[in-house]
Amino acid sequence: MTSEMIRKLSAEALGTMLLLAIVVGSGIMGDALSGGNDGIALLGNSIATGAGLVVLILIFGPVSGAHFNPAVTLLFLLRKELGAGVAAAYAIAQIVGAVGGVLLAHAMFGLDLIQSSATAREGFGQAISEVTATAGLLLTILGCSRFGLQATANGVGLFIAAGYWFTSSTSFANPAVAIARTLTDTFAGIRPGDAPLFIVAELCGVFAALLIAKLLFSGEPQRT
Repeated sequence: MTSEMIRKLSAEALGTMLLLAIVVGSGIMGDALSGGNDGIALLGNSIATGAGLVVLILIFGPVSGAHFNPAVTLLFLLRKELGAGVAAAYAIAQIVGAVGGVLLAHAMFGLDLIQSSATAREGFGQAISEVTATAGLLLTILGCSRFGLQATANGVGLFIAAGYWFTSSTSFANPAVAIARTLTDTFAGIRPGDAPLFIVAELCGVFAALLIAKLLFSGEPQRT
């Protein structure tokens, strides 16, 4: 493995770890300070996640592309912008990093490091939400990336923050996130038995995004 690939995989693992630390940590903090009001807790969770994503993409984008998400990596693999070996290595780094981020959040708040979530997230509505959230995230990346890293970072952060509120699933849109959040029995958790539905829906979102992008983004971007 080349030093350049080690840098890329390190960026993917560290970036995904910090993303999950933000997601889970802000969920714990929001839950603790909201006085039992889930709306306030979700507000804090969504703002922190959206803001954190902007920063993480700006930091790690020039190193690895700042995927932090196997769905993003799969998208670029299917678009033939990434090789299969690199894509597999990225996905492994992302999952390992995501699990590390959950453990880091637990450590910061003095909780048991190893947990299993009891939060049910199931049903057709949540599956459709994850298809929509993932497709929307990937279209945001493809659309904004034509205008530069700053546009992409801002667009992704804003879309995910909005997704917390307009989807019944609170917009995981990321298989690594779904896996890692089974390991936290906190505000951000998902019951292990419900994660496979989320992951399948997210993968369906990748193919939906590919089809829509082929229709919408085949020409040169219009600058107004």
